[in-house]
Amino acid sequence: MAYIVQFNQVGKDDVPLAGGKGANLGEMTRAGLPVPPDFIVTSDAYFAFLDAAALRDKIAQVLASLDYNNNQALDRVSDTVKHLITSADMPKDIANDIKKAYRDLSGQVPAFVAVRSSATAEDLPKASFAGQQVTLLNVKGEDAVVDAVRRVWASLFEARGIFYRHEKGFDHFKIGIAVPIQRMIESQASGVMFTVEPLTNNPDEIEIEAIYGLGEAVVSGALTPDVYLVRKSDLKIIDKKIESQPWKIALKEGKNQHLDVPPELRDRQKITDDQIIQLARYGIDLEKHYNFPQDAEWAVEAGKVYLVQTRPVTTLAPVRAPEEKAVGEVILEGIAASTGMASGPVKIVSGKEELDKVKEGDILVTQMTNPDFVPAMRRAVAIVTDAGGRTSHAAIVSRELGTPSVVGTGKATQILKDSEVITVDGARGIVYAGEVKAKPLPEKRAEEAVPVIAASAGVPVTATKIYVNLAEPELAEKTAALPVDGVGLLRAEFMIAGIGVHPRKFIEEGRQQEFIDKLADGLRTFAQAFYPRPVVYRTSDFKTNEYRGLEGGEKYEPPEANPMIGFRGVSRYIKESDEFKMELAAIKKVRKEWGLKNLWVMLPFVRKVSEVEDIKKIMEENGLKRSADFKLWIMVEVPSTVFLIDKFCEAGIDGVSIGSNDLTQLILGIDRDSDILAPEFDERDLAVMKAMFEVIAACHRHGVTSSICGQAPSVYPEITEALVEHDITSVSVNPDAVIQTRRLVASTEQRMILGVLERLREQGRAA
Repeated sequence: MAYIVQFNQVGKDDVPLAGGKGANLGEMTRAGLPVPPDFIVTSDAYFAFLDAAALRDKIAQVLASLDYNNNQALDRVSDTVKHLITSADMPKDIANDIKKAYRDLSGQVPAFVAVRSSATAEDLPKASFAGQQVTLLNVKGEDAVVDAVRRVWASLFEARGIFYRHEKGFDHFKIGIAVPIQRMIESQASGVMFTVEPLTNNPDEIEIEAIYGLGEAVVSGALTPDVYLVRKSDLKIIDKKIESQPWKIALKEGKNQHLDVPPELRDRQKITDDQIIQLARYGIDLEKHYNFPQDAEWAVEAGKVYLVQTRPVTTLAPVRAPEEKAVGEVILEGIAASTGMASGPVKIVSGKEELDKVKEGDILVTQMTNPDFVPAMRRAVAIVTDAGGRTSHAAIVSRELGTPSVVGTGKATQILKDSEVITVDGARGIVYAGEVKAKPLPEKRAEEAVPVIAASAGVPVTATKIYVNLAEPELAEKTAALPVDGVGLLRAEFMIAGIGVHPRKFIEEGRQQEFIDKLADGLRTFAQAFYPRPVVYRTSDFKTNEYRGLEGGEKYEPPEANPMIGFRGVSRYIKESDEFKMELAAIKKVRKEWGLKNLWVMLPFVRKVSEVEDIKKIMEENGLKRSADFKLWIMVEVPSTVFLIDKFCEAGIDGVSIGSNDLTQLILGIDRDSDILAPEFDERDLAVMKAMFEVIAACHRHGVTSSICGQAPSVYPEITEALVEHDITSVSVNPDAVIQTRRLVASTEQRMILGVLERLREQGRAA
């Protein structure tokens, strides 16, 4: 068996020994391309380790009874198997071979190296294992490298990898893993090169993306890179887009750090024209050698260009047409709430009774919206409101529907007139008179286009789960195709509004089963689309004024001076449990009759611990009891749930989700839809952030899942970063924020990992 091979000893046909990544690095080395010095710990070493430590039977036993559709079970099994691997002794001959190869690579001074993963089933036509294992950067020292290799081996049994192999029918013990170990490049600049222009699929152009420092920041999406386009035929640079870069990741004092870029360099081109042309030459060589378009990673150290990775471009993202730039008379401005542009006749609606005025192709103009407006909002091509901000009902629903929207104009219903034609630019918060003329962006400026990114197209894996907020059954299939781990907030109100009749009316008329069946059909749509990923359904949270808008509602709903803190949420379920029991029956039907066990429950607007205890009894009496495949969450929206979060966890729940919208309103005492106070509504307020951090910490103490489903993480990246740094379990965002949120979370997690590794190194040095 060969435990160690040099890169010049393997090529593209040696995937079983070197893995996909290792084989390609060897292929580039043998082709004479500039690859940093390195070696590979082969898959033979991995399999020999499993046999020497007698791990095959132990791992097989752990996997034997696994319910692959149970996420928590997967996580537990993954942790168990990884512990078996990382705690097992590595055979001395393998460890000694690794140490010798590392000494040979380093020379007299121990080198910093990157310890990468290279699975033996990467880049198959119908299965991609890329991104499922770890890469460890800036590892230094013989023992540290040996330990890092063992950790990379263990990462073959990350939960995602276990599930993926099962789903694809791969034997867990037939997939091996090799470990390429490369000297770290002290990157002055780095980035990615596509040998076809990836957005337009133009085979005649090479696109190069560049930043200062290590390339992790561009791969994760944490920084916007320079973009250079090179024409293959004559190696002419045909376009440049230079971005300002305020910081970079670079090695300092033995560790990767976020360092300020000197002000005089921030707005400059990141690499020279000669280096751009040299990279393009390498790109052409790669494509000719592999006879296929390549996606390569590169770095520049001391003026020399290195290639550190290449892979085939197997998924080219399709392109949505560039957004048009309008030219016309601006008659109104407000808050950009939902992107897109649409023209049509105005229909001013002052209340529910006028919603039928809105026909297909109209623009809905109103003071503000509520769930009654959803059918009309579906028909409208755009929406404009007087009141509200980015967290208002109009803004949230517009984004879910993909309808252009401008909110918070203050005077739309006064300035605009029924039937006049206007154009709404939801990306810029502008309303134009008439149907404006549009000027498309130049076709070649593809970097200004908005790519429609497929779920598998270069989206990073994160430990923090990324969920999505949803309400409309029509959007379930489309949204399920995004790289999300499930639905973190499925709102009940829109489905019930679509039914259109007050639940009490169904009960009085003996039509309970009709309500149950209609709601179950809606729930089934989501659960099927996302199966086996969890769908966390928030049971109905209508306020009394919203319930009054349903057919028969005026008979059953008393007027309240302040419905926002009135008869809503679990208080209603306890006092009027027969309505709640219909919802439970619908949930039970979806789970039992259709076998969709991924449908869970979340309770809204919880005020007291006793309410949770009472609701659990009602649920259990109606056949819904917490179990391995049925989880019960509560919303944290009321300050009492923050103060008593330990008590709520002890009451027996599986998760909490922070409703940042209502929590901010109740902590700051601000109505977010108030024209006067709306500017003061801010989820980033210190009091709100402190409350969220305390909730997350308490959940960790009790082994309870923590999440957030309010508007904040979709709007403020800094909130997402802070929550991830405090170890929140998941973040649930609007569909249009999924990609950038996953990249932001990946970048944040990487910084945290590097920080932990450095602290461990410092502890080791101190010892």
